[in-house]
Amino acid sequence: MTEFDKMMAGEWYNALDPALERRRQAARVVEHQHNSTHPDRRGAIGAGLRAIFAEVGEGACIEAPFHIAYGFNIRLGAGCYLNANCVILDSAPVTIGARCLLGPGVKICCPDHHRDPVQRSQGLEIARPVVLEPDVWLAAGVIVCGGVTIGAEAIVGAGSVVTRDVAPGAKVAGVPARAI
Repeated sequence: MTEFDKMMAGEWYNALDPALERRRQAARVVEHQHNSTHPDRRGAIGAGLRAIFAEVGEGACIEAPFHIAYGFNIRLGAGCYLNANCVILDSAPVTIGARCLLGPGVKICCPDHHRDPVQRSQGLEIARPVVLEPDVWLAAGVIVCGGVTIGAEAIVGAGSVVTRDVAPGAKVAGVPARAI
């Protein structure tokens, strides 16, 4: 199996693999185009981002600047809005449901590094998917860790770190995020 195959299968993989780096470099080119094009010419989502994403729903919008790892693992639902400075490290599938709102500086981080320092220094990591069900609101500066599902209509308070699933309709905040 290639390192890409391992990553896509949810297994441990070497993130320093040259083929994975080429894929990240291609994503950086596309995100640069989105971030540096005047909004009047770019539209709600730059054409390059739209082309590499797995899915883009009607009316989805991404403010610049924006950063991704790969892009091909991202699904945006209709009417979702990602404010400035959002980061999606999509080493695993990331699904952002319809009408989700992501505040400025939200980070979705699928990869997790190995706990052994030698393995970690050699680039070993594993990635877990993230799902935001419809109508989720992540306030400014929220961090969502890999393997988390946030249920429909949930609200996550500013600056929170979400390390486990959030029930539909719940309101959570804090580090780690807990029900409020």
